[in-house]
Amino acid sequence: MFTEPDERVALREAVKKLAGKYGREYVEKQAREGGKMTEMWLEMGRNGFLGVNIAEQYGGGGGGMADLAAVLEESAAAGAPLLMMVVSPAICGSIISRCGTEEQKQRWLPGIADGTHLMAFGITEADAGSNSHQITTTATRDGDQWVLKGQKTFISGVDEAQSVLIVSRTEDAKTGKLKPALFVVPTDAEGFTRQPIPMSWQAPEKQFTLFLDDVRVPADALVGDEDGGLWQLFAGLNPERIMGGAFSCGMARYALDKAVEYAKERSVWKDQPIGAHQGIAHPLAKVKIELEQARLLWQKAAALYDAGDDFTAGEYANMAKYAGGEVACNATDVAVHTHGGNGLTQEYGLGNMLVAARLGRIAPVSREMILNFVAMHSLGLPKSY
Repeated sequence: MFTEPDERVALREAVKKLAGKYGREYVEKQAREGGKMTEMWLEMGRNGFLGVNIAEQYGGGGGGMADLAAVLEESAAAGAPLLMMVVSPAICGSIISRCGTEEQKQRWLPGIADGTHLMAFGITEADAGSNSHQITTTATRDGDQWVLKGQKTFISGVDEAQSVLIVSRTEDAKTGKLKPALFVVPTDAEGFTRQPIPMSWQAPEKQFTLFLDDVRVPADALVGDEDGGLWQLFAGLNPERIMGGAFSCGMARYALDKAVEYAKERSVWKDQPIGAHQGIAHPLAKVKIELEQARLLWQKAAALYDAGDDFTAGEYANMAKYAGGEVACNATDVAVHTHGGNGLTQEYGLGNMLVAARLGRIAPVSREMILNFVAMHSLGLPKSY
């Protein structure tokens, strides 16, 4: 029988208590008024929750990705998800921890761990879509500096970040196999500009298009080896998928809890609550089963990643992200339907979640690309793209 360690159970309870102080109302107020999650973010950092996956010598908790994902799931289940946890401690923190120099670790990891340095992540490009091999942002050596030129799109939280970990390619790799070169770029660097992308759902975290016009960074802004290959990139992308799965599971838990609570209390036929009827009960039970399946997938993916099995972790991280996206969409849809007309009112806070949950099927990689990955790598079918 699968059980989490006592330490992680206690971690979940502590996060639940802290996140519950803020909850959905706080998040919606910040989104509505153009505010940020800074107050909650810094309190989470002070309590050691943001850096649980970072080594103790750099100010972290010395745990693993399974611990960090549990933190994110619990905050989302409390109605106060922190999207930038997917980016700053999970993607950027993991890449710097595994690929950075000792000086880079000492410079950036303590701030990432306590939340005082928020690092965004820039990989997506308009013309590349899900094909990261088509990235055109270039980095060119110029003496003891690098010059970056290109654009990125759908980059989260840049207005809150002190720096962005930019994925580029070295100039001579433009037409060959992708050899990503990753650079920490300060958001106040000359030539670095951003443009907000209006989105259909309300959230404190905004999306941006980035423009890098001959942005100069020092040689030590390069994280890892410029010829290190794809493994450096996937040191962060596997955690991204694990965290995406946990985020979606937390959202699904929140929606399901609200629906169950309403189904127990709402009564329109005689003295029975609507939850006594199979037309309401069965969809909720189905979501519960799907949710537990998705949670097991991200937990297995995280355990594999923490054990150092990168390839198998990648397989399960993709499946976990897929499963999480599916159950988040299903749970929010069923929750709205359970509430009837109330499900689309601002009072109950579920309507906005319908759109937000849909993101789990699209980003950071589409479910179709995940199916391609599983078909090819898990089933051994011919590559289709």
